[in-house]
Amino acid sequence: MKHTIKSILIANRGEIAVRIIRACRELKIRTIAVFSDSDRTSPHVLLSDEAYHIGPSPSSHSYLNQDMIIAIAKKADVDAIHPGYGFLSENATFAQRVSNEGFIFIGPSAASIEAMGDKTAARKLMKEAGVPIVPGTIKPLTSLSDAHQVATNIGYPVLLKAAGGGGGKGMRIVEEDKDLQGSFKAAQNEARSAFGDDRVYIEKYIRAPKHIEIQIMADEHGNCAHLGERECSIQRRHQKIIEEAPSLAIDRRIRDEMGNAAIKAAKACNYVNAGTIEFLLDEKKNFYFLEMNTRVQVEHPVTELITGVDIVKEQIAIASGKPLSFKQKDIVANGHAIECRIYAEDPLNNFLPSIGTVKRLQAPSGPGIREDRGIQQGNEITVHYDPMVSKLIAWGRTRNEALGRMDRALNEYLIQGIITNIPACIHVIRHPRFIDGSYTTHFMSDDYNPEELRKSYDDELIAVAIAAAAMVHRQKKQPVLPLVKQNKISQWKYQYRMIDK
Repeated sequence: MKHTIKSILIANRGEIAVRIIRACRELKIRTIAVFSDSDRTSPHVLLSDEAYHIGPSPSSHSYLNQDMIIAIAKKADVDAIHPGYGFLSENATFAQRVSNEGFIFIGPSAASIEAMGDKTAARKLMKEAGVPIVPGTIKPLTSLSDAHQVATNIGYPVLLKAAGGGGGKGMRIVEEDKDLQGSFKAAQNEARSAFGDDRVYIEKYIRAPKHIEIQIMADEHGNCAHLGERECSIQRRHQKIIEEAPSLAIDRRIRDEMGNAAIKAAKACNYVNAGTIEFLLDEKKNFYFLEMNTRVQVEHPVTELITGVDIVKEQIAIASGKPLSFKQKDIVANGHAIECRIYAEDPLNNFLPSIGTVKRLQAPSGPGIREDRGIQQGNEITVHYDPMVSKLIAWGRTRNEALGRMDRALNEYLIQGIITNIPACIHVIRHPRFIDGSYTTHFMSDDYNPEELRKSYDDELIAVAIAAAAMVHRQKKQPVLPLVKQNKISQWKYQYRMIDK
């Protein structure tokens, strides 16, 4: 059934709201933004056709306020609501309410969200659909003794996981039986705190896996296709930092097998719109279903750059009742893309969030560089939201070219007023294990060394200071703005600008 979409409310903020607004502008669709107190001057507010105040800064009073979002949608007389990612994007109740109120929800049905949102129910559904899953339970554990029995049967180490949510919350690795009781209680407590649901389940823990995900698109006419894989193994506390496509670990045979499994998974829950099936790949190239994200992914740009498919525009077209604009045979990877998530975090202080005002911002550009950003100079990074500042994406004809462009772009990126993880991103992409593609999900715990990072910047600062002093002495020139900070680590690295007297 076709629907005319002439206006869309974006129930989100930051870079994903900007990304959706830009897609809508190209489609000549009116955009309505919502903003909290601290987001009054954010780019998504300024770029939209209309913007409405939604509440105080805490997300529970603003971007998670379903009543206010629906009220604004009615007031603005919109046709559809796009949830982006995070916040209400995977909330089945919200998706159903949007539909009940007569709006188009740009995403899957509430039933599909619910089916894949419960992790144990999703595992059961995938097993029935013939999609390989990690050995473990397909129902929540009922007791500690139940957990002991399952762990003994599948063998240690095992992984306790929250049944009602993801993102690493409620997750515990258990190496030995003596540690199970404490980990079981801790996982339950964290799951209850994060999701209001203390149910946990158990899986075999796969050592040194790679995290591979498949982007799928499906329409209401029964068409479903995948757009290849993304590798997301560079993670910290189960949160992705760097993603790339395609993966060096995947050959054509495995890609086809994983793609077919992802399509099976989507069809098993009657999925429509954009979604991602996440897999773990072990050392023997066996892959296992991990979970499904029933929304657009943060890392979708790397897929867009190598396939030429605009995933957000495709989402809108599907929600309008149109069939997919491509067939599976049309999807051919062109080149290589790498994405770094730029966070307001201190990489030398256990990645603690860095709050403050962005006093200066100079984004990188040039061949093969894309930057998706939801802040601008003068904006404040607060404690209320995820500290991601932007996404920096590099494309190249080869992986080496993409890596070179990413390295250059990270070094061009200038952000003052806050500390960012840019130095850590540079450190990772220059690491031998990242360059040769042998890295796993344990890279940040096993290979990332903050002391090496600190030493490299101490050495660089000394070298820059010596070079500047030599130039001043040799040419009798004086440095102007001698402490113009480059945000590699904002306290230490300086750029000297020389002018003639």
